[in-house]
Order: sequence, then structure tokens, then C-alpha cells
Amino acid sequence: MGPFPRSDRLLIGSVDVAEKSPVPQQPDVSADRRARLLASAAVSLKDLSGILTPLAMRFAAEGHELFLVGGSVRDAVLGRLGTDLDFTTDARPEVVQRLLTGWADNQWDTGIAFGTISAAKGDQLVEITTFRTDSYDQVSRNPEVRYGTSLEEDLVRRDFTVNAMAVRLGADGSQEFVDPLGGMDALLEGLLDTPSTPEKSFNDDPLRMLRGARFVSQLGFALMPRVHQAITEMAGQIERITAERVQVELDKLILGEFPLEGVDVMCETGLAGYVLPEVPAMKLEIDEHHQHKDVYWHSLTVLKQAIELEDGDPDLVLRWAALLHDIGKPDTRRHEPGGGVSFHHHEVVGSKMVRKRMRALKYSKKMIDDVSQLVFLHLRFHGYGKGQWTDSAVRRYATDAGELLPKLHKLVRADSTTRNKRRAAALQATYDDLEERIAALAAQEDLARVRPDLDGNAIMELLDIPAGPQVGKAWKFLKELRLDRGPLPREEAEKELLAWWKSDL
Repeated sequence: MGPFPRSDRLLIGSVDVAEKSPVPQQPDVSADRRARLLASAAVSLKDLSGILTPLAMRFAAEGHELFLVGGSVRDAVLGRLGTDLDFTTDARPEVVQRLLTGWADNQWDTGIAFGTISAAKGDQLVEITTFRTDSYDQVSRNPEVRYGTSLEEDLVRRDFTVNAMAVRLGADGSQEFVDPLGGMDALLEGLLDTPSTPEKSFNDDPLRMLRGARFVSQLGFALMPRVHQAITEMAGQIERITAERVQVELDKLILGEFPLEGVDVMCETGLAGYVLPEVPAMKLEIDEHHQHKDVYWHSLTVLKQAIELEDGDPDLVLRWAALLHDIGKPDTRRHEPGGGVSFHHHEVVGSKMVRKRMRALKYSKKMIDDVSQLVFLHLRFHGYGKGQWTDSAVRRYATDAGELLPKLHKLVRADSTTRNKRRAAALQATYDDLEERIAALAAQEDLARVRPDLDGNAIMELLDIPAGPQVGKAWKFLKELRLDRGPLPREEAEKELLAWWKSDL
């Protein structure tokens, strides 16, 4: 896709947006689409002229250049520019700090060791980094930061060409699109390629391999064949990266618009074998209903269907639970007489596996508890049959789920992947019935706060015992009684507690 001739420009009022690319290539995407994308970027940047132009004026007044760069330019072209803006400049960090003083509402220097100064202006967060030309030790992903002297040096060190485009900001409000590495060509083709060879790029920073899968999920792009091959050959290098960094990328991937494609790229290239090995392991198992190629594809289908049930923003807990709900199947697979396959208690095993994996990835205790509990509970509904559960069983289902109940509803519904329309409709109708019963009991009994009919003080007074473990045992007995029989009059609760206490002595 060749660049427009230098005479071809897009005007936004008095703002001049031009494209520059010194590397001519064969056109295979229409110039119209290219022009539309540049026009989209121009409109996005015009809306920010109140931020960009005054900032550019400050830098120009002291003889420095300022460029909008990286993901900010990519997202502007795609019409999805957010409130985080990335810039690069030839000015050193101490100069940037001085230039931001009086313009920014506040600023901070937590990234100054890497040449980055951050600031806030209204709703916009900005990061301004001095041109860099880094070197890496090939052991960690931490670069030896070296300041560069040109924009081109800075762009070539970036992860992917779609993130190596820039817009030169002029003091007069002009904006010139600069693309020395063919980032627009890659964006138009929906491809992720590295500015340098992928082997060098990934050796420098192995996290870029996982970022590639993440961008597949977020942008819907595909990896260039050479990038795919390099990741496949170098996947083990990801072990140089800390668990915390991996966790951040995995969350961004699973929250993307195309997480199935992102997960599949991780598995195809072997990355998942190092960061999330339980997922590709599911490829070995055939789903017991024989409706899917294997449990792996079933799990991706459940993830897709769970996403379709989300209300509003992406639900990280639900998405993780959907992807991992069947990871216990490989360890519980049994061949039954007659050629069948069973996975008894895979939800119990899977819940433990979730805890182990998410601990290794340094997730918070709350996140681990929530995802593992959903995995543990996802199969319980299948004991509901045609509604034979007692009210006690319905109470326990809702109480065990607690605040996770809305997510459990979605996970269970998403887990129905049968292609038999009649069976699928029957399962959904049955779950409708369960939800209606839960709602009815909740209205009667406030299931969200199921507690014993007597509190600790009443227990101690009735049984004439001091605070201690015995009170806890009695409290637990009364809660079980409450779940089994619903709310009881105080006199009946006291009678049951005394009978239990005497029998337990």
C-alpha cells in the first residue's frame, strides 16, 4: 500500500495532516480506505487540539520536537482513541518536567529511569518519553536505557509496526503523520509485524510475544507468518518474564474484543504451554457429549457465550471462569465400558487447579477465590433435573454462590453448547425455573444474608457457655438448620438448638 504523494494532504480546518513514508510498497488496499482512516485520525486529533497545540507550542518555544506516538496514533487511526496519550520528544526528562510545569494539573516521575515523565491535564493522562535507542542484556526484559537522537531510532525499538507510527505536532497546530516503518500498511492489512526481525525483538523483550497475542485479542489482527514462527520457536523465553507482568497481559487479552483468537494464538504458538498450560492440555480430551472437537473448543465456545451474556463492561471473573471451567477434565478422564468417557468430579479438581495456576500468576486472593468458586459450582445445576430440588437445595445453591450468583447464572447458561436445539431450549427453560425459585425464596427469606435464627449472644445465654469454639459450632448448626428449613420462630430454633446441644454432649 503505497503512501499518498507528498502533495496529498487532509485538511482539518486550519490543521494540516500529511502522511510520510520513505519505504514505498505495492498497493493492495484501496487509497479510499487509507484516506478514510487518516481522516478518522485527523478528526480524533482535532478534538484534542486544545491539549496538543498548547503542549507543542511549549516544546517548540525551546527548540524541541514533540510527537504523538505508539498506541495513541494507532487508536486514533482506528477511531478508538482513549484518554491516555503517549508522546516522544528529543527533550531530556528534566526539560520535559520544566515544560510541563504550569501546563499540567499535576505530574509525576515514577518512570524517569526510563526517560518517561507522566502528567494529567483535565481528563487526559499523558506520558512523554525522550527518544530512546535501548540495548538489552538478553537475560531479563529490562533495557539499558540510552537516549536517541531521532524519531526513527525511537520507533524502530518498538514492539510492532502498528505501534511505531507518529504524528509530528507543530506549534501552529499542524499535524504531520510519520510512518517510516510501514505501520499503516500493516494496520490496513490487519497484520502484526515487528520493526526489526522478530527474533531480535523477542530476544530483547520476550513479553512482546505475549503482547502479540494480546493485540490479536484487542484489535482482531493476525500475526505475520514470520512473527508466528518466531514465537513458536522462542516461546520458552517467556519464562524470563515475571508472573506479575504475564498476569497483566493475560487479563488484557481475555478482556479484549476477540479473546478466543488471542487464546488460540497462545496455544498454537506454544506460549500457553508456559503461562497457562492447563488450557492447551484440554485439546487432548473429547467432550462427553461428543458435540465438539474437544474440550478445548468447547471451553472457547463457553467463553464466547459467556461474553454474549455480559451486562455492560467486560467481566474479568466471568471470562476467566468460562475459559477454565473444564480444566479438571484431563486429570479426571475415565474410559467407560461401551466406549464412553466420563469426567467425574472434574469441577472439584478444576477448582483446585485454578487456585494453583492463579496463585502462580500472582492474582489477588479475591480473584482466586471468585474464579475457583465459580468453577467448583458450575456443574451443580445438572443435579436439578426437572426441578426436583427441595427448597433447601435451592437455598444452598444460592447461598454457596453468594455474591457470585449472577455470574454463576451466566456461566451455567453459557456452558450449554449442545447443537440439539430442543435440548438447548429445555436446559435454558430448566434454568429459568431455578432462577425463578431462587428469586421467590430470596423475596421471602433474604437469601443474600442467610444467618442463623439466633445470634452469638443468644446462643451463649441459652446454652450458658462463654465465647469460644463451642459457640461457633452451635452457630454453624443453626445456619445448617436455617438452610434446610428456612426461617424458624425463635422458640422452635431454641428448642432445636437445645436438643442438638444435649445430643452432642
